[in-house]
Amino acid sequence: MKKTLLALAALAATTASAQTFTRPVELGLSAGYAGGLSGEAFVHAPYVYGPFGVKAGVSYANVGNFNYDRNSPNLVVAGASAYCQDVGGCSTSGSNLIIGLDGTYALGELSPGLDADLYAGVRYGMFNRSLTAFGDTTTYSMNSFGLGGGLMLGYAVNPGLSLFGDLGADYFFNSALTSTNSTDSVTVNPGDADYAALRSFTNMPNVNFKARVGVKFRL
Repeated sequence: MKKTLLALAALAATTASAQTFTRPVELGLSAGYAGGLSGEAFVHAPYVYGPFGVKAGVSYANVGNFNYDRNSPNLVVAGASAYCQDVGGCSTSGSNLIIGLDGTYALGELSPGLDADLYAGVRYGMFNRSLTAFGDTTTYSMNSFGLGGGLMLGYAVNPGLSLFGDLGADYFFNSALTSTNSTDSVTVNPGDADYAALRSFTNMPNVNFKARVGVKFRL
């Protein structure tokens, strides 16, 4: 009897190990909108523990627009198309680079071929903007931690490939914002008098909504 129990225990351990080893890992690629034209690449290990999994990803968005208000003459550093029309001969550009680590929860198969995953986790955003006007370029940068979450809906085309949609939002905490040009570099911190205005017209994200579609490959 003892030998039988030991054999069954060994078989159970071997089966569990094999199931863990053969669990699929997903590689995802998506494109859409997240503060600008955006793309993301991620690795997702679902069912690490029951319905819970882990997802790590990197996203990039091209953000070219500053917030400029013609009725606020003190904000003369802002870009946007209106500003360029007013002063002439200027250009703007920007980018959001975000690294994310999420826990996921599989909601299972909602209908044949259709599944869903909830996710939530931490973010680290690296945001850069630049404005070239009057022969000089001013760059603005802010690195900020944040939190995010969302929902992914996937449709299996075949056992190794799924199409999916991703809806979510990220929230980024206040962080130091630095502006640099050819003659000067200034850092404005949360709580400073000019911080809210600088963050607003440089279009640094506070809440960043995202909507993307893409493909997932099971490895």
